[in-house]
Amino acid sequence: MRPMRRTLTSASFAALLVTTLGAGAPAAQSRGPRPPATPRAPRPPVVVRVERDADAAYRSGTRALDSGRWEQAIQHFQRVIEAGGSRVDGAMYWIAWAQTKQGNSAAALESLTRLRQSYPTSRWVTEGRALEVEIRQAAGQPVRPEVVADDELKLMALNSLVRTEDQRAIPMLDKILKGTGPPKLKERALFVLAQNGSPQARQMVTDIAKGGGNPDLQAKAVNYLGVFGGVESRQTLVEIYKTSTSIEVKRSIIRASVPSRDRERLLEIAKTEQAAELRAEAVQQLGALGAQDELLQLYQTDLSSDVRRRIVQAMFAGQNPDRLIRLLKIETDEALRRSIVQNLGQMGSAQGTDALVSLYGTEKDDAVRRAIIDAFSNERNGKVLVDLARKEMDPNLKKRIVERLSSVKSSEATDYFLELLSKP
Repeated sequence: MRPMRRTLTSASFAALLVTTLGAGAPAAQSRGPRPPATPRAPRPPVVVRVERDADAAYRSGTRALDSGRWEQAIQHFQRVIEAGGSRVDGAMYWIAWAQTKQGNSAAALESLTRLRQSYPTSRWVTEGRALEVEIRQAAGQPVRPEVVADDELKLMALNSLVRTEDQRAIPMLDKILKGTGPPKLKERALFVLAQNGSPQARQMVTDIAKGGGNPDLQAKAVNYLGVFGGVESRQTLVEIYKTSTSIEVKRSIIRASVPSRDRERLLEIAKTEQAAELRAEAVQQLGALGAQDELLQLYQTDLSSDVRRRIVQAMFAGQNPDRLIRLLKIETDEALRRSIVQNLGQMGSAQGTDALVSLYGTEKDDAVRRAIIDAFSNERNGKVLVDLARKEMDPNLKKRIVERLSSVKSSEATDYFLELLSKP
C-alpha cells in the first residue's frame, strides 16, 4: 500500500522553511563598519497638526451651517477656538451667526464683543459689525424659520444666473457678498460673479482675492481668477502671491496655476519659495502638468525631504521609471531611497524591475534591500523573489524572502519550497 502524500500550502512551506533556516543558522557575515546613519527628517511640528485639526473642524462647522444644524456648528467652531491657530477669529464670528439663527441674540452679541476684543484688527470684525446691526434691528424678535427658506430661494435664483451676463445681477450679488448670509449663499454668489464677463464683476472678484470682504471667500476668489481669468488675472495672482502672508492663500494661488498650465510660474515658486510646504505644493502641481524634466532638476537642488518625497510621488504618478532610477542613483537618504524603491516596485515595469534587481546585488544598506524584497512581494513577483533567494547569503534576508514568498501564488515559489525541503 502506497503511503499517503501530505499536501502543504505555500504558507506551510514557508513556515517550515523559516523554522529550518532559523535553527543553527550562522550569524550574518559582517559587512564592515556601517556608515553613519543619515538623520531622519524631523516630524512635523505640533503646530502643523493643530492647524490641520482646526481646519477640519472649521470645514465641518461651515457644512453644519449650510444644513441648518446650528448647535453642531457651534460645537465644531468651539473646537477651532480651543485648538487655536489662524482661524479662531472666523470661528468666533460663525458661532455668533449660528447663535443668531437660534434666536439667542444676547449670546450672539456677547460672542461678537469677544471677537472685537480678542482680534480688533481682524477682517471678521467688519463682518461682525454688519451682523450686530442686523441683530439689534431685530431685537426682541425671534428668528423666523422663513429666513432659511428665503436663502434656499436665493440659491435657486443664483443658479439660474450662472449662464447669463445680465448686469442687473451685479448689485444684488454685491449685496449678498457684503451681507450676513450663510457661507453657501456667499460662495454661490461669488461663483456667479466670477463667470460674469464684465470689468465690474471681474474687479469685484479681484478685490476679494486680494483680501477684501469675507476672509473665507479669498481662496475661492483666487481659484476663480485662475479658472475663468486670462493673462491679466494671472498677473494679479502673481502680485497677490508676492504680498500675501497667508499660507492658505498662497497654496490656492499655486493650485490656480494648473488650469492655465502656468509651468513657468510654478517652477519659479518651487525654486524661490522659502516655505518648504509651498515648494512641495508647487512640485505636486508641476507633476500634474507632466513637468518631469523640471522635477528632476529640482530634486538635485532642493534639500527638503518633504519636497523630494513629493517629486518621487509626482514621477510615480507620471509613470516615469527612468527618472526614478536616476534619482535612486543620486539619493543618499535612507528613507527617500526606500520611498523610491517602493514607487518603482508599484509601477510594475520591466525597466523598474531590472533596476531593482541590479540594485539588490550591490546595495549595502539592509533596510533598502528589505524594501526591495517587499516591493517584489507586493508585486507578487515570485520568479524574481526566488532568484534573489537563491543568491542571498545573509540568513536573515533569506528568511524575509521566504516569508514573503508564502503570500505569492506561483509555480516558481512552490518549486523553490520543494527544492529547499529536499535538501538534507
